[in-house]
Amino acid sequence: MSAVLTVTNLQKGRRWHSRTLEPGPLDVVHQISVYPNCRYQRFEGFGGAFTEAAAYNWAKLPEGKRREFMARCFGPDGLGYTQGRVHIGSCDFALGNYACQSNPEDTGFDTSRDDQYLIPMVRAAQETAGEPVGLLLSPWSPPGFMKTNGEMNHGGSLKPEYRGRWAACMANYAAHYRAKGCDVRRISVQNEPAAVQTWDSCIYSGAEEGEFAARHLAPALKAAGCGDVKILAWDHNKESLPYRAAETLAVPGAAEAVSGFAVHWYTGDHFDALGAVRSMWPEKELWYTEGCVEYSRFGGMTPLEKAEMYAHDILGNLNGGINGSLDWNLLLDAQGGPNHVGNYCEAPVMLTEDGQDFALMDEYWYIGQFSRFIRPGAVRLGVSAWTAGVEATAFENPDGGRVAVLLNRTGEDLPVSLTQTGVEGYSVLLTAHSIAAVCWEC
Repeated sequence: MSAVLTVTNLQKGRRWHSRTLEPGPLDVVHQISVYPNCRYQRFEGFGGAFTEAAAYNWAKLPEGKRREFMARCFGPDGLGYTQGRVHIGSCDFALGNYACQSNPEDTGFDTSRDDQYLIPMVRAAQETAGEPVGLLLSPWSPPGFMKTNGEMNHGGSLKPEYRGRWAACMANYAAHYRAKGCDVRRISVQNEPAAVQTWDSCIYSGAEEGEFAARHLAPALKAAGCGDVKILAWDHNKESLPYRAAETLAVPGAAEAVSGFAVHWYTGDHFDALGAVRSMWPEKELWYTEGCVEYSRFGGMTPLEKAEMYAHDILGNLNGGINGSLDWNLLLDAQGGPNHVGNYCEAPVMLTEDGQDFALMDEYWYIGQFSRFIRPGAVRLGVSAWTAGVEATAFENPDGGRVAVLLNRTGEDLPVSLTQTGVEGYSVLLTAHSIAAVCWEC
């Protein structure tokens, strides 16, 4: 039974190279074993964030380039994205601070910014994908009047007397997006609830997240006709996840209200933290919801190093037990924005200097080695490798096909004999600094 090998080696050009493999004798010295009977989490899909910055950049492109961008990200011959994240109110990657309400007497619900840029981009993505794009909504900050510091930026906390009102606003966002034909499936309590940022931010303890979810957000979602929307907590870095999960779920009612947890990558790997939570609460979802090449931290990295950082993190997250993977901004301008506080970053797709075209960065090609082959509904399989030089994961897709993704970050060519039977295998030479996807039928 033959298999298809797709390799990306950036030193040999930015594209996916494919060829057919035939099974042969097993090289037990260089063996990577896939264990089909060892089955782990179900995976929901890959995607990126529909920020106002991304939507504004996309809207500036000529019509043909807008379609081409969507094909590159959501089309079957592109990344095949099926998931997305949208901020509730403004985030740092917005054109400025904005909120759905402006003062305590404001009884309206302003979605004009969403209607102008974000929702049209989401709907175009769905049209390209040919199916609904599953959305996660995340707030960066409540309106300033609801907070202890009186502004959307620089942290502060939600005033207790506004918890019910803010929960209703969040639920109204979910209902509004659904009314516009967008498929909202999840909502997080707060983006990065332990970080005081110079941009939109708000602080919650783990217990406060659990209380807000159980006593306010879950009832508000039900009242808005969105009771099936799943609530995620934490939405921050991995290393604190086991502590925060325990604190949040200890709140009465939180275990029923909170469906899972979301994580970011900004403090390093900590993949075992995912595994710990997966082991302690196997019924809860785990979502990777944000990571990017921040110019303030990673500006000195080479393009290859950035791409390999992405792949290493995706592999570790998948093997740690995540159910979905969401990159940060889908599209940024040549400066790495717009960003209303100058927190510029790189995205896998960037506008050219004139804003009339876009360029695919090296991260794009590495993400595609996962997103194009590990499809929604796939189940992770057991896998082991002969050397730490090869990072590997494996999945079985809903159609019965299997895929293994293999990453070689070393400077040496590494031979691999990939097997699922222990008797015969597919011979692959993983060239230095390359990533490969091997697909075969059961």
